[in-house]
Amino acid sequence: MPGANGVNYTELKAAVRAYVENDFPTITFTDSATTLTSDQQLAIFVRQAEQRIYNSLQPPIFRKSVIGVFDADNPYLTCPPDFLSPFSLAVINLTTGRRDFLLNKDVEFIREAYPIPTSTGRPRHYAMFGPMVNGATITKEISLIVGPTPDLNYQAELHYFYYPESIVDAGTSWLGDNFDSVLLYGTLQEGYTFIKAEQDMMVRIDTQYKEALALFKQLSDGKDRRDTYRDVQVRYPVK
Repeated sequence: MPGANGVNYTELKAAVRAYVENDFPTITFTDSATTLTSDQQLAIFVRQAEQRIYNSLQPPIFRKSVIGVFDADNPYLTCPPDFLSPFSLAVINLTTGRRDFLLNKDVEFIREAYPIPTSTGRPRHYAMFGPMVNGATITKEISLIVGPTPDLNYQAELHYFYYPESIVDAGTSWLGDNFDSVLLYGTLQEGYTFIKAEQDMMVRIDTQYKEALALFKQLSDGKDRRDTYRDVQVRYPVK
């Protein structure tokens, strides 16, 4: 059961089954060939809970950086596969090591400020662009667009929030080790929804999940974030 030392995936599954008082038996679909085992059901619940949690707040622990390259005459930069949202993007001076941070704008600003893509220079602004399209191929990765279009090859440093590896795959996770309550109640929400639990139970679990999420949010978006150079992050007041 969840406790001071957190939970691993095996303990989380056991806790969910105990709370819901349901073993989530294997489901056989109408074709009689496709099944969904108990563990597969629980894996779906956990992944859905993790996705909601990671998109609800921005804890510093879920941030990383990567070094890439702005290619000359190419205004697009492909984001890493685990990219969730940007924190900062900088051009690195290879001689001095100085980082010049680009200002985060929207695509309309980039198009308006730099209407001629062939006009090049040192990038100053960037925006979330969406999946890249190359002919009939649409990539899954999100890309960034910069302005002006790079006139040279520049080294780039991207700091971003990312999706951590799921506890389903790793067996343990930072969230399970340090804030298991929000993971447990988030997973219970999914489980109770799946079995179509009574309304009063759904309300109770929803309340517990929101309370746990609020505590986690106060830590990640409040106590762990005292000041930022630019207002690019959510800042949750600490009471």
